[in-house]
Amino acid sequence: MKNNAVILIGTQFFKKTFYTKGLFVLLSLFLMVLAYVTISGWNSYETHDHAVENHQEISRKSWEDNPDKHPHRMAHFGTFAFRDQHPLSIFDSGIESYTGNSIFLEAHRQNTANFSEASLSTGLVRFGDLNIAMLLQLILPLIIFFIGYSSITAEKENGTLKIMYIQGTSLKKVMLGKALGLFLVSTLFFVPCLLALWSISLQEEHVINSAIIARSALISMSYVLFFMILCCITVIVSGKSANSNKALLTLLGGWLLFFIIIPKTAQVIGNSMYPNPSKIAFKAAIEEEVVKQGDSHDPDDPYFNSVRDSVLKANNVDDIKDLPFNYSGFLMSKGEKQTAIIYTSHHKKLIETYKKQNSITDNLVLINPYLAIKNLSMSLSGTDFYTYSNFLLQTETYRYKQSQYLNELQMKFISNKAKSSEGKVNVIDKSYWKAAPEFSYAFVSITETLRNQIIAVVALFIWLLLVIISITKFSNRFKII
Repeated sequence: MKNNAVILIGTQFFKKTFYTKGLFVLLSLFLMVLAYVTISGWNSYETHDHAVENHQEISRKSWEDNPDKHPHRMAHFGTFAFRDQHPLSIFDSGIESYTGNSIFLEAHRQNTANFSEASLSTGLVRFGDLNIAMLLQLILPLIIFFIGYSSITAEKENGTLKIMYIQGTSLKKVMLGKALGLFLVSTLFFVPCLLALWSISLQEEHVINSAIIARSALISMSYVLFFMILCCITVIVSGKSANSNKALLTLLGGWLLFFIIIPKTAQVIGNSMYPNPSKIAFKAAIEEEVVKQGDSHDPDDPYFNSVRDSVLKANNVDDIKDLPFNYSGFLMSKGEKQTAIIYTSHHKKLIETYKKQNSITDNLVLINPYLAIKNLSMSLSGTDFYTYSNFLLQTETYRYKQSQYLNELQMKFISNKAKSSEGKVNVIDKSYWKAAPEFSYAFVSITETLRNQIIAVVALFIWLLLVIISITKFSNRFKII
């Protein structure tokens, strides 16, 4: 009997709560909202996926359909790179609404990502996207608090806790049983959410490089840990409180502090401590440094004049027309390398600034399990800042390789005596446009994702360990009357 006390108390709590009419109403509303956000999220993802695929095909066709042309003209014709959404963005949209979806790629210029959902929507998007993760992270904790706030205080107020203690049931077993029962009640809410997650995973088998099954498994385990922690915290607060009213106020105050105030404040503090330059200031800084280093398009630029003299000397010729390769293509290649180095340097500084802003929130995961599950959920769903910055890195790598590919074609096939690229003079065959590789976006690996969120993973386990220790080691200090 004593050995089964925890299970008995847990099942009794579950049965008592399960047969409450209010729970059925609450659960019905929750499931209806879940069905709505899952279907709407799925439709939104499908629309975006088809749009990206369609526009990428149109962009590629436009590139390949160009006629015979001078390679440098093709370099400035450019192409588009579109960002694929991870299928799990249906589950947790993260920062998807605020990040751009496409980038125009051209020679000598690094453009920013455009057409974010936020820029095309009303101001209501600032309140956040309603998705499955939001239900689990913000709404369900409130439900758990409302269901479990009186789990121990009600026993105190009724005098049954004292009777149970006299009969030999320790407060530790009572609290563990109540935590178990509350967790079983919470499964009625979060299990359907995880089933929705797995329904997404199993229907997106064609996404080979997204490792979607492994990601879904890790997300599921993370949320189970999170709700175990919340259930234990709820019971601990109820056990420490003198009455149910104080327990409820404490839990609601905690929810407001840890789920709303601390995350928002951390973002504001991060932005204030590490301000980032505006888009105009960022571009101006790059252009200023490019001018200082040298402009490959300026025939009188002193830096590139010295490059020309060294090239002529190295090839033992007096005129660029006598070089065994097209000097303009060589010059564009050097200019492209220079601007790419400058842009990469400035872009790294910008990314570091954003990382410093986010570091305030990242460091708080150790004291706030909500931030831990939020960061981990976004990362595993492929909707966090690191995933987005990785997309920018991939597009810049592709842009640079494509520009240099065209510069190499110019060096190889265009004569140094060429004075014009109009019409069919000084052009190369259009088959070379098709030979250029297409842009293919690769999602961040799970190993890299977990490495970036190792603190969040550790934080969840530490919190679970702390709440279990609090119940098993210090529950004897709680009052039973």
